[in-house]
Amino acid sequence: MHLPLSGLSAPTPSRRTLLRGIGGAAALGAGIPLLSACGGSGSAADPKTVTLGSNASDAVPKKAFVDIYAAFKKQNGIAVDVNTKDHNTFQEQINSYLQGTPDDVFNWFAGYRMQFFAAKKLATPIDDVWKTIGGNFPDAMKALSKGEDGKYYFVPLYTYPWALFYRKSVFQQHGYEVPTTWSQFIALCKQMKKDKLVPIAFGDKDAWPALGTFDQINFRTNGYDFHVELMAGKASWTDAKVRAAFDNWAEILPYHQDGAVGRTWQDAAQTLASKKAGMYLLGTFVGQQFTDEADREDLDFFAFPEIDPSYGQDTVEAPTDGFMLSKAPKNHSGAVKLLEYLGSPAAEQIYLKSDPNVVAASTKADTSSYSALQKKAYEMISGAKHLTQFMDRDSRPDFTSTVMQPALQKFIRDPKGIDGLLSSIERQKKTIFASS
Repeated sequence: MHLPLSGLSAPTPSRRTLLRGIGGAAALGAGIPLLSACGGSGSAADPKTVTLGSNASDAVPKKAFVDIYAAFKKQNGIAVDVNTKDHNTFQEQINSYLQGTPDDVFNWFAGYRMQFFAAKKLATPIDDVWKTIGGNFPDAMKALSKGEDGKYYFVPLYTYPWALFYRKSVFQQHGYEVPTTWSQFIALCKQMKKDKLVPIAFGDKDAWPALGTFDQINFRTNGYDFHVELMAGKASWTDAKVRAAFDNWAEILPYHQDGAVGRTWQDAAQTLASKKAGMYLLGTFVGQQFTDEADREDLDFFAFPEIDPSYGQDTVEAPTDGFMLSKAPKNHSGAVKLLEYLGSPAAEQIYLKSDPNVVAASTKADTSSYSALQKKAYEMISGAKHLTQFMDRDSRPDFTSTVMQPALQKFIRDPKGIDGLLSSIERQKKTIFASS
């Protein structure tokens, strides 16, 4: 998953561990005590008030949203009555919360996690909102905001890409060139090893980084469509295509940092910061570990290299957060106005003032204040043909937490046992997906 993040703050380690164990089950139907709705002072029936269920409990995002809602009220005369819950609590209780009497609008995630609740009729389509905001977003972001029925259910606010990070000075020192193909990537790994560098920094102690590694290799090997089918439980894990993806991973596994299962992502990032590692596959939040400004200026990244020319580098993993409309909002018209505002460049600008580690989902947001890394991240996402989320957001979180996280750690320890492992994954997948 993704890092300690209570709310829509900069991606931090807990966002990658949000739905484990009971949390993963809870998000898909376990009986958890109901998250109370309408926790503020206003009334949901008041035409001048919209209620909003928020997981933005950290100070930074909480303040950003206070500023957004104040600007919305000034423009539209409608107050936003915010019901904030601890981020993890919100995730654990979301299913029963939405089945009860939820707030008009609520924070959530794009992709499969949104589609799951849309298919369960626990969210209201917002095609009317998208008639107003559609011009603000690229096609790939529009696709992330649609349910399986083709209707819109989500308004994206911010996003950030996964990529291979490196130190510019290290590449300059050794004369390395950014690889764009698999063969170039392998050759670079070999050269880095000769130069006494760890080619690829890696820390999978919290079990989520390997999910992102598999995602990159799978959609580069098999394309976006197959990746989506696999994550949705529709393709088989014993398919030869999946084996091909793991064969590719096994080819570069010797160039990954040893002992990954016992290392945190932060410790792995420090090996990149200290110039002991040449590359690191992670999200842009890796920059949090570069506390020295000169080191931050030295940080750069490139897209995961092409494996099959048929698919090139046209898919980018970009987890996206935003908002949804609950199943029966009491103030529907006010909620629509709020969602239209949240889908505007103005709202995104306010958010980004507080959180400079992410980028706006809109292509119309002002990027003039972006850092060099933010500008590059924005270009990578806006130029993508397809956007994915992250395995725990593109698939059932109970499947990814209980099956895939331990399975990938087992692969890292013993890549030769892949056939039995894939058969085990497929058996467990059938059981879990059949329970929905």
